[in-house]
Amino acid sequence: MLALEMFGLFFLIALAGVPLLYALLATTVSIIWIKGFGYPLETIFLSYISGVEPFLLIAVPLFIFAGEILSHGGIGRRIVALSRALLGFLPGGLGIVTVASCLIFGGVSGSALADTAAIGAMVVPAMVERGYPRPFIAALLAVAGILSQLMPVSIPFLVFSFLSGVSMRNLGMAGILPAFVAAFILALFCAWYGKSTGCDNGSERASRKEIWYATKDAGPALVMPVIIVGGIWSGLFTPTEAASVAVVYGLVVSLFVYHDLRPGDLPHLMLRALRTSAAVMLIIGATGALAWLVTAEQVAVQLAAWINAVASEQWEFLLLVNVCLLLLGMFIEPLPAMLLTVPMLLPIAQHFHVNLIHFGVVVTLNLAIALVHPPVGPSLFIAAKLARVGIGPVTRALLPLLATMLLVLALITYIQPLSLILVH
Repeated sequence: MLALEMFGLFFLIALAGVPLLYALLATTVSIIWIKGFGYPLETIFLSYISGVEPFLLIAVPLFIFAGEILSHGGIGRRIVALSRALLGFLPGGLGIVTVASCLIFGGVSGSALADTAAIGAMVVPAMVERGYPRPFIAALLAVAGILSQLMPVSIPFLVFSFLSGVSMRNLGMAGILPAFVAAFILALFCAWYGKSTGCDNGSERASRKEIWYATKDAGPALVMPVIIVGGIWSGLFTPTEAASVAVVYGLVVSLFVYHDLRPGDLPHLMLRALRTSAAVMLIIGATGALAWLVTAEQVAVQLAAWINAVASEQWEFLLLVNVCLLLLGMFIEPLPAMLLTVPMLLPIAQHFHVNLIHFGVVVTLNLAIALVHPPVGPSLFIAAKLARVGIGPVTRALLPLLATMLLVLALITYIQPLSLILVH
């Protein structure tokens, strides 16, 4: 089957150490040459350009820039302080604070990497002082950071909306309850871990005065997700416009309210955002070229025939999707993996009568989990660097947390109301 040949060749090239961009292009050109399809190379160039042309993708660099502003603008520090005032007294309190902070910050950044970096810089020293093992700190930080992928400003949601035609507003609403369910289950795990190991039996309750001051200080930061989510939900602005609102609001709060950024910091942040955006858009274009070949050769039809032969029920199809995406995510970052697979899986999902909004949440969570397991796992590498620990020990500490997230994935996959109740 052509799909297996394409993915097999891609994995061989990628595992040889070829950068992802060139691996995608080399796979496209090689398949055309080996199979003798006869497509002119100009077609690849045109499909590459068309892959980055959609207006909706303007939101990607804007959200990336907003994430840079927020992660360097003191907003993360205030969110952590508020979470600690509210939840620090619980067993495993600092772990729960990490989860809650990542959830709240994810509501304004939409980026797992920004979430992990911004919150990690605040919580790692306190957790080390409390007695948490560094490998556990890094593992928890990486896993909690992926909660941002289920929040309304999630960049993977934006890409899935572009690929499927599903409303970004509906996708954003669909991810909120799953994100809170995942955060709650992670918080329960932290409470058990803190109590069972004795490293964190909780601290003294914060006074009402301390809670008030923490809430007041974090207030401008907490208004941001309300504005963005409320604006998208009410139809006041589109996701692209929401990205612009996030940038403007983040600048106003960081420059004029908190004074944690100076105008002289902006060129550096813009350059960082430009580099990240350029890398993302180049990969999106290369994936678009391969996706064009997939469409032209009706690979989706072949894949559908194979899946129909293996799975006859909706639950079997969803199980296959979960297994395949988790394996694929081990080698490819979420956005390229989504661009490669979603166009092929959408018609099959419709054949099995899977709600596409629910399917978007399932696909996004699968690929978000891939951010934390080796060999790619960029969030895991960032967390390990912040906690100053090697990947080997972190991977061992990650296993129970990864099992927890797989439980969350199973719940969200097979209990559709978790994704659809807020949409309805």
